Amino acid sequence: MSVTGANIAAIIEEMAPLELAEPWDNPGWQLGDPGAPVRRILLCLDVNEAVCREALERDVQLIVAHHPLFFKELKQIRMDRPAGALVAGLIRAGVSVYAAHTNLDRCRDGVNDVLARRLRLQDIQVLSPGKEQYLKLVVFVPLDHVDAVRSAIGAAGAGWIGNYSDCTFGVEGTGTFRPLEGTNPYIGRQGRLEQVREVRLETIVPQKLVERVVRAMLEAHPYEEVAYDLYPLANQVTPSSGLGRMGVLPESLPLEDFVIRVKETLQLPALRWGGEKGRPVKRVALCGGSGGDLWPRALALNADVFVTGDVGYHTARDMLAAGLAFVDAGHFGTERVILPVLQEYLLQACQERGLAVECLLSNAEGDPYFFLS
Repeated sequence: MSVTGANIAAIIEEMAPLELAEPWDNPGWQLGDPGAPVRRILLCLDVNEAVCREALERDVQLIVAHHPLFFKELKQIRMDRPAGALVAGLIRAGVSVYAAHTNLDRCRDGVNDVLARRLRLQDIQVLSPGKEQYLKLVVFVPLDHVDAVRSAIGAAGAGWIGNYSDCTFGVEGTGTFRPLEGTNPYIGRQGRLEQVREVRLETIVPQKLVERVVRAMLEAHPYEEVAYDLYPLANQVTPSSGLGRMGVLPESLPLEDFVIRVKETLQLPALRWGGEKGRPVKRVALCGGSGGDLWPRALALNADVFVTGDVGYHTARDMLAAGLAFVDAGHFGTERVILPVLQEYLLQACQERGLAVECLLSNAEGDPYFFLS
């Protein structure tokens, strides 16, 4: 089956819904025609000149980047300047660009979950969940469609409590309705009161995903008019998405040994770190990319060390003064771990849907920093 950019975007957004992005962010479709056919995808962190050349050389129709091509409102495209020349070149070549940024950072199995697993953390929790509102979704489903509706709302993002997915409750009862003139009922006949064995199926939904979940529910439900309720929740729900992650090592390590593990695991030529070399490390907080401003949260959760990138001088001083060790593994080093995982996800999802597409990892991009020792 032929594949379009819109197909690929929809698959990515099943994993990393745009609603999860930070307010200042600009993920999603960046450039090109979403309806254009796609045979080959290139995955990268940044859309730069080297990546664009690579896309042309490898006959790529769609670049999927972590960092958006456009962060702010575009006011001009000047081809005599690097940014404008890059955009113009992509348009001329018919190469589209899509970005999954903080939504991919915050989502389950995104940048931070992958980084946490690579560092062998256990009991992984969200470091900074934010203040997300949850709702209770209740829907009444005929017995023969309960599994289909449950699967649909789960795939759309409902039913997550911490590290548990597909959390629902169902109880069987009797539903009544009378189809009136002009209706086309799935069960029963016009003008007759019907009694049907139904299941009251309920689950929780993050506010950001309500429209998406309800749409999936309605598509899977057989009734012409679906009876469902949404109730705001006042209780605290253990979040499954958010910025950063917190976890524990299987066994305590001296700080210097942990730093070596980070360097070797992420295959870094060098990194920066601070703290007492022999200090025992068990509880690890992390945030891929530029997460230095989350260190107070890491400290509040009794982390022994905070792993992130782009740590500023004064932030480093503040962490050490507060007794929190840190590892600055770089922006590039802490985020590139997501690319092979995203590649595997896209290939599997396309295969399941019968979509024939190649998904390539960029060979052209690298850390913008060189290290001289």
